[in-house]
Amino acid sequence: MLEAMDRAARFFDCEFAGYEEDLPALEAFAFRTGSPLLELGCGTGRALVPLAEAGFHATGIDVSPAMLAVAAARAAQAGVQERVTLVQGDFGVLRPPGGPYQMALALMNTFLHLATVEAQLAALSLWREALAPGGLLLVDVLHPDPHEFAGFDGRLEWDRTWIDPDTGATVMKFLIRTVDMAEQVIDVSHVYDEVAPDGATRRTLAAYRLRYLWRFEAQHLLERAGFALEALYGDWSLAPFRHDSPRMIFVARRAGRSAKRR
Repeated sequence: MLEAMDRAARFFDCEFAGYEEDLPALEAFAFRTGSPLLELGCGTGRALVPLAEAGFHATGIDVSPAMLAVAAARAAQAGVQERVTLVQGDFGVLRPPGGPYQMALALMNTFLHLATVEAQLAALSLWREALAPGGLLLVDVLHPDPHEFAGFDGRLEWDRTWIDPDTGATVMKFLIRTVDMAEQVIDVSHVYDEVAPDGATRRTLAAYRLRYLWRFEAQHLLERAGFALEALYGDWSLAPFRHDSPRMIFVARRAGRSAKRR
């Protein structure tokens, strides 16, 4: 996964430049819990830096040095580097430094990079220990759709196109996806084709595996790891979870005495 994330790092911000739909809800939860915050798989700081701009102290862990370099530059540009701590490592096994944290976040399918039940349970237990009693864990994952999975047959699918503001190149992103529903895994390849203004072309491939979860499976894992499910939402407007919801956003509380610090 490290190599794939490093390869994708320079495309990530352009690809998700307009994705901010989770930020109002994240900020509202952060105001509820207070600092410090912890993001598992923080990437380029897409969510971490805006939370720091809102006044929260936040630590981000990511396996990719290239992603973290972008996050550090973003924090410096925003003038919030003193409120942001970035740690390079595998969020599934690395004991988060500092803490205890009032809230931990695993956004945009990050949790699904944990490829086995054992890895998922070990990570959840580790994150629980990093939280203050009563601290919150937010896990944002896709809601599995077997009808959509039927189209994951290994073909090359166009996803989106944009202009790289630094190079002027046209970037075309394609996906190759296959699914094993018996093992609950999706193999994904991101294919980035860049066409420079002079016509020169370059292709970059970033491949990884996701292990998806069903609703009650995820709830059971959280409970086994010492969390109590507080709420389950179907999107970032915090609408109730339904059969046709695009996301599963779990809000779980570390079991034990409630603690709040601002």
